[in-house]
Amino acid sequence: MTRSTRTNPALVGAIEAGGTKFVCGVGSGPGDELRSRAKFPTTDDPARVLAQVCAWFEAQQRTHGKLDAIGIASFGPVDLDRASPTYGFMTSSPKAGWRNTDIVGALRRVFPDIPIGFDTDVNGAGLGEFTWGNARGLEDFVYITIGTGIGAGGMAGGRLLHGLVHPEMGHLRLPRVGGDTFEGVCPYHGSCWEGLCSGLAMQVRTGMRAEELPADHPAWRLEAQYIALAIENIMYVLSPRRIIVGGSVRKGGQLGEARFFDWIRRGVQASLNGYVVSSSVGAGIDEYIVAPLLGDDAGVCGAIALGLRAMGTG
Repeated sequence: MTRSTRTNPALVGAIEAGGTKFVCGVGSGPGDELRSRAKFPTTDDPARVLAQVCAWFEAQQRTHGKLDAIGIASFGPVDLDRASPTYGFMTSSPKAGWRNTDIVGALRRVFPDIPIGFDTDVNGAGLGEFTWGNARGLEDFVYITIGTGIGAGGMAGGRLLHGLVHPEMGHLRLPRVGGDTFEGVCPYHGSCWEGLCSGLAMQVRTGMRAEELPADHPAWRLEAQYIALAIENIMYVLSPRRIIVGGSVRKGGQLGEARFFDWIRRGVQASLNGYVVSSSVGAGIDEYIVAPLLGDDAGVCGAIALGLRAMGTG
């Protein structure tokens, strides 16, 4: 099957590159529009991982037809400056073996004639929510992911958040809660937000993965308090119209997502202490701080949206 004989919408190869796994998909959007998917562990051998991804896409082309674009939503830090000689590279990543990895180049060498969209995992997931999810119709929002690491992206004035590099909100410094003395796990900053609250931090702190933590474990209350403090700071700087919190930790393990989000929302209100006057953070806070409508597919669907943008159709 070739592009000329296919009558379906644009076919995009999507890569959600995370610190634990690469989630790949082929499709044109969420749900039934996502035709196939695969997962590859993010080992310390980036060349092998990227070769597996490329081989999978080649196999998908034999089934579904030629890809029209590829979208990559990657953990970082990454170089997004198109004028830079290291555009498309992983830069100072804390992930062993991934520093200075040419992610875009690895795909372009195998698929030289296909446009490739590239951004951070959180900007990608945010774009997915903007296109199909809980950020539709909003030009100012923040998407946070709390998983292996912590990151945040989104839009300001209808444009994805970029600048000198890209936002690194996961490395915000937060005041300690309740005499917490945990040293943190960030190799650069120790006890930044990611160092204190990422999935890895929770595992090191408690000896259990987040999904294994019982509902009454005190780490959940501590986690909610730190997330609330970080959201408060993000609100002061960016004043987003909605905050979407994704990633595996946001599910709250055995505590449950609904209860965990309630703790976060009430924590934000308590920390703001009436300073931000808006119904969105008052009676409307349940609609202001939300989970992704796309759920665990926010990242891979965001990568599809990046591919569509690279084609000029998204």
